[in-house]
Amino acid sequence: MAQGLEKELVISSTGGVMEKTLSRYFYTPFSKATGVEVVPVAIEVPDQWAKLQAMSRSGSVEFDIVTATPPDLVQKKELLQPIDCSKFPNVAANGVKGACTPFGVMRTVGGMQLGYSTDAFKGNNVPRTWADFWDTTKFPGPRGLPDTGDREWWLPVAALLADGVPADKLFPLDLDRAYKKLDVIRPHIAVWWKSGDQLMQIMRNKEVVMTMGYSSKLISLVNAKLPIATTWNQAISDVAYMAIPKSAPHPKAAAAYIEFFYGLPAQEHVKFVNAISYDTGFAGTAALITPERRALLATSPENFDKLIVADHEWVGKNRQMLRDRWISWLGR
Repeated sequence: MAQGLEKELVISSTGGVMEKTLSRYFYTPFSKATGVEVVPVAIEVPDQWAKLQAMSRSGSVEFDIVTATPPDLVQKKELLQPIDCSKFPNVAANGVKGACTPFGVMRTVGGMQLGYSTDAFKGNNVPRTWADFWDTTKFPGPRGLPDTGDREWWLPVAALLADGVPADKLFPLDLDRAYKKLDVIRPHIAVWWKSGDQLMQIMRNKEVVMTMGYSSKLISLVNAKLPIATTWNQAISDVAYMAIPKSAPHPKAAAAYIEFFYGLPAQEHVKFVNAISYDTGFAGTAALITPERRALLATSPENFDKLIVADHEWVGKNRQMLRDRWISWLGR
């Protein structure tokens, strides 16, 4: 047992492939290095927050690390321990810009990309922007959009970009303008997908010619040599953070794990990236991957600065309003 660490570390994640891959490349090596037993808990993010809220009220918190999106770090910060970034030198040395924040440390980095069929669109006649996604004359065919995750702000952002709003003028979101633009594309949406598996299925089965989608899922299809391509242009940043709840039972082990995560050699992060097509917040991975594959990664220098980053403070404070507006619109 590493000096001063607790014997156990309980980490909440969404389960499935993500949990298995994290376990193989990070949890198990951490346990071997420290003697701390990592106990993963598979739970969807909204359920995780509801459970943590109940635990906090009862005074019996079970989680040591939870998964958080950037708006979660705003909306749920009263449940989280502040992060002193000066105490995480590995994160400072090896993380991408912004890897450490006041309430969470970056775990995985991706984006909500535009993905399209290369059977439908070839050569120079390919969609590159959200305006192209909305252009059903130049790029005809059925589309897909998400009805899951943070769609209540992802889709208004894409709609405003399609309507010509500059990236640095998006927030606060003009929702009336955004939903007017969403009204235009709605008749062309063949599938409102609800999971990453469904996203991959509709692209494999050619149910749609283009879609907004998780970069990890779309890139997995590209790597499988399917007739699909993606663009990082105007991709909306999709980042997962590791956060430590207040009254976490094993806070020293939690902090040690985060430092360990960023202290592993870049080659270990590359193995994770290759296995799941999601990047980590480790800055050194891109240099170790072939140029062809590097061009697919969110943290590649040529892609990272293209990501559309929301005003997460505004989103976090207005999340319920955004969700209510989305549900009302989709249910019309």
